[in-house]
Amino acid sequence: MRLTPEHRVAVLLHEGILGSSGKTGLSLLRYSEAPIVAVIDEQCAGGSLAELTGIAHQAPIVASVSEALTLQPNVLAIGLAPSGGILPEARRQEIKQAVAAGLSVMNGLHTLMATDPELKALLQPEQWIWDIRQEPPGLKVGSGQARLLPCRRLLLVGTDMAVGKMSTGLEVQRVARQRGLRSKFLGTGQAGLMIAGDGIPLDAIRVDFAAGAVEQLVMRYGYDHDLLIVEGQGSLLHPGSTATLPLLRGSQPTHLILVHRAGQAHIRNIEQVPIPPLSAVVPLYEALAAAGGAFAPAAVVAIALNTAHLDEAAARAAVEQAQADTGLPCSDPVRFGAEVLLDAVIKP
Repeated sequence: MRLTPEHRVAVLLHEGILGSSGKTGLSLLRYSEAPIVAVIDEQCAGGSLAELTGIAHQAPIVASVSEALTLQPNVLAIGLAPSGGILPEARRQEIKQAVAAGLSVMNGLHTLMATDPELKALLQPEQWIWDIRQEPPGLKVGSGQARLLPCRRLLLVGTDMAVGKMSTGLEVQRVARQRGLRSKFLGTGQAGLMIAGDGIPLDAIRVDFAAGAVEQLVMRYGYDHDLLIVEGQGSLLHPGSTATLPLLRGSQPTHLILVHRAGQAHIRNIEQVPIPPLSAVVPLYEALAAAGGAFAPAAVVAIALNTAHLDEAAARAAVEQAQADTGLPCSDPVRFGAEVLLDAVIKP
């Protein structure tokens, strides 16, 4: 499944614009190839998306699915990522209303919808429900064979969850395609999958098969592309994250870009876990990628800095400081472009 310019998308984003659960919907607003015709967020209805989010998008913010239907969408994308990925009952009723009105549904939650008897009974022949978080069939344990691929394999890694790994990958992909490179972004989470239309939902895959699933994905495209950009998940520093290691083992990266939110001193909401200096995090990722020589070395070649919370002068100062601290090229790819990041990956 893939969104195309022929689709007209309404994004269900209640309390996600100003809250902490709207990452998926905001990512669609920034990167989707399909036109977004409405954003459903009762809290911000009538407001300006550009002013509220900093994303240059003119879609109206409406309070309900009923209002969104007047703008003639044909797809409802669930842009919320609530804790645990569970769908609140009030939102389920809105989705039922949308399906009854003829809309297809992109669902990135753990709550499956395609098998829901009520929703299934409402579907017309041309409608579909895409449950993104489903384990792919035919998985095997990882074998390290991606190391044999001739292409460059860039993995985005981070100092914490939700610091901008997906956005960095998509910005690098944008520049790579502008330069005519045979590159492909591989999604590994719900937002990345919605945008790219292909990939794996890593957090829906049993841990024994996680590295194998990444490997299977990379092997599918590695011989037809010069650069694979693998969306990162989680962080080695986060005590609740198990996603980074299978990404490292499955993709066998040749290059890493470290993503960090400028000024963040500890794991978000876990103050007892500090984030070490970037100069210490870089060798940590490199050492684990190589595993003492069991695998080929993969260098952190650049730093991607998330400066969305800073003004222009402070953002530029933060980029310069990160460069000085690590000796690596640095940019906020959303704010200042990803050219220097791509240059670091493709240089001989």
